[in-house]
Amino acid sequence: MLQRENSHKVRAQLLVTMYSICQVMPLAMDLHQKLVMLAYKHLSDSDHAVRQQCLSIIGKLGVQDKPLKSGEKSETPLQVLTEYAKDQDPRVRSSAFEAMLSLHQKGQVLEQSIYKQVYTALRDDSESVRLAALRLMWVLSHVYPENLIPLPDSEEKLRLVDDAFAKICQLVTDSSVQVRTTAAGLLGSLHLVSAHFLEQTLDKKLMSGLRRKRTAHERQKEQFVSGEWSSGKKWADDAPKEELDPEGVTLMDTGACGAFVHGLEDEFLEVRHAALDSLCELAGQSPTFAVLSLDYLVDMLNDEIESVRLNAVHSLHKISKDIVLREDQLETVLNGLEDSSTDIRQGLHQLLYSVSFATKMCLHLALQFLLKNLNKYPQDRLSIWRCSKALGENHSDLTLTLVPELLGTHPYFDIPEPDMDDPGYICVMILIFNSAVTQPTMTALFPEYTRRHYAYLRDSLPHLVPNVRHLQAVSSSQDIMSISGNRSPQQFLQQSLEKLEQVGRLDMEAAIKLMETTIRDLRRVVELDQNLVASAEFYSLYLQCQLLLTKAMKDKQWLVPAPLCPQHNLTVSATTKKVIDLSYQLEHLFIGCSAQDLASVYQLRLRAITLQLLVQLRGRYVSSVMNKNSIHQQCENYLLKLNILQRYFAANNLQPHSFTQALFSEMHKFEASKPGILAKFLQPLLFHHRVPCLILDNKVKQASAEIFEPAGGSDNPLRFTAGLALALNIDCMLENVEHVQCIQIQVKFPDTQTQLFTPRMSDFRHLNPLRHRLVTQVYLSHSLWSDPCQVEICIVLGYTMDGSKGPLAPQIGNSEKQCALQLCKPVKVYIMPRASKR
Repeated sequence: MLQRENSHKVRAQLLVTMYSICQVMPLAMDLHQKLVMLAYKHLSDSDHAVRQQCLSIIGKLGVQDKPLKSGEKSETPLQVLTEYAKDQDPRVRSSAFEAMLSLHQKGQVLEQSIYKQVYTALRDDSESVRLAALRLMWVLSHVYPENLIPLPDSEEKLRLVDDAFAKICQLVTDSSVQVRTTAAGLLGSLHLVSAHFLEQTLDKKLMSGLRRKRTAHERQKEQFVSGEWSSGKKWADDAPKEELDPEGVTLMDTGACGAFVHGLEDEFLEVRHAALDSLCELAGQSPTFAVLSLDYLVDMLNDEIESVRLNAVHSLHKISKDIVLREDQLETVLNGLEDSSTDIRQGLHQLLYSVSFATKMCLHLALQFLLKNLNKYPQDRLSIWRCSKALGENHSDLTLTLVPELLGTHPYFDIPEPDMDDPGYICVMILIFNSAVTQPTMTALFPEYTRRHYAYLRDSLPHLVPNVRHLQAVSSSQDIMSISGNRSPQQFLQQSLEKLEQVGRLDMEAAIKLMETTIRDLRRVVELDQNLVASAEFYSLYLQCQLLLTKAMKDKQWLVPAPLCPQHNLTVSATTKKVIDLSYQLEHLFIGCSAQDLASVYQLRLRAITLQLLVQLRGRYVSSVMNKNSIHQQCENYLLKLNILQRYFAANNLQPHSFTQALFSEMHKFEASKPGILAKFLQPLLFHHRVPCLILDNKVKQASAEIFEPAGGSDNPLRFTAGLALALNIDCMLENVEHVQCIQIQVKFPDTQTQLFTPRMSDFRHLNPLRHRLVTQVYLSHSLWSDPCQVEICIVLGYTMDGSKGPLAPQIGNSEKQCALQLCKPVKVYIMPRASKR
């Protein structure tokens, strides 16, 4: 068809179709080479669309080792693309450069000889050509960074990465927004560029007649300070006054000069975003450049767009370890604390965590602005307190000189005792107590009431107020460590788990006592080390399931006929239900479990379901057809779940436990219509095989939540008119949550009614892949109450009883109902619906 067709559009589409066929046949190299030769023959077509498709095919399927032959002429794919990069049609030229990029992405080596042609294309009239040449220039600067290239009209040579950096900088002032954005974004990845080229990007000086020409911004600033504006009537009022020595002026290419200054001052926010990202990345690679770029990054906090200001805050936080803020710079940063955006304010709080101050006045100024921020935005209380804690830890020497001023003490007169409920006073005391840890002489400056205030804050805010040696002799954590001896928490956990290896060789009573002791030890590990909380909790839950199943199976009432022990059936049913619920916690609350770990959890749940089925079969009464059908349905569901679990083990190539292996080997012999035979087989099999112990393959993490707002504990009820809505602000931090769409807010009313609220996805702030912040509102409504009562607010993780993590994971459960797992302790809030006023 391609040979017979006369229409250019159809020819181009035929080439696209043939390339699609080659894509679905990646190993048919002969077919690929035939298509490349066919595209090479049609490069002489007069239509630009056909030439574009031919060049694209050569770039995506061509191989440098296989030249293209036409008669006696033989060319490599790169030579063909270089030739057509000079085509008269800009669309063809851009396609040629994009095909070169495709060659590079396939692993083909691009020759340095195309560098000059690419540089020429950067000044092309077509935007698409400049974009393609810009990306190709970036590729060459990474392939040949240290190669030397001659400068025009000079005998000197320059590193290719430096020259490419200067050429890309020129495009930061391009007429096209997309070209400017791309150029500003590519600058950040050129880490090998020389230091003096980096410094030029922040130096934007206008020269006129070998004299420095002040910018319009500088002239307006001077006129504003002097109080008068130029009227144009004065002679030479704007003449440059700074004399320069002509011998000291170096005339050079202005390519890199002021590139980032232009990018940060661009009228389009896309360009400013890209320039900020690149400037931050290069500053992170060079501490010297970070100091030079600090003024420009701080100035971006005054941008008119909120997203740009937030980007500037994050950029400053990334390079905070290499910079020290001066007072003028710090004042600009602190002015952002009055921003209406919660994200910017809390981003600035996090910036102050790690930043270094030059003088004690900087610390005093920062504390003043934080207290001002606390008065204007009380909802930032916890974030400000954490910021104060970090300031005290990082600047203890500066805090020591400010203690009398911060506490307001007088050398001769007593001062009134401050109010302990004042959030501002708590902020100051958190700063001082964290500094006193490394400054023992500070405690001599404290008033008498400080010891009482320390004891109160230490108990109410233990995560913010540390143990100060001279104010409290021994902390609670030290007490715990003295109890556990000299062993580290990791050794204590390992020794506790090693004892479980003896469980299989002990009798039932001894095994139960050992498991109870190990569970108690694991709870102590949680108190010793926060890094081991997830692993200790996982082992503890698994052991609880193992302990419950062992106690249920050791009962001698299994030998008594079911009608004679109805209470035993109820007890075992409650035990199996608890084990199934705990197994869902193991599956959904912990991440990082291997396939083998999850398989152990599924087999644990299978034992509980088997035990549950045995109780139902022993207590059955088959006097009616309906009861027979119910028993048959339960047996059929059990066999179906067993089949699904077998497919899961086969798909993941896992080895099951002895109990599960016995079920897999005999399951084909059972029928749902014969429950008696199934019960006679399951009971001795279940009692013969004990639950094996578990050793985690990976380090696991536990999903959790921390509610900041509402704080709870207040005796003042929130009043609203009965029948209308009360908006309750929710602010919490989610840790180790993979799927935030499963997060819900649970509200439990005093009448035991429960409501679940699903937040919008826009209410989640993505901090990192496993850490999110949820800021939303919950609307509560109720009828009239006679007295104020508490409602419980909790963050829960929703799941279905037949849900699973993996695509082939078993759906082992007893129903499809929606369930929820609590991620934190409930917060109690007083509310009072009152009658409407008439």
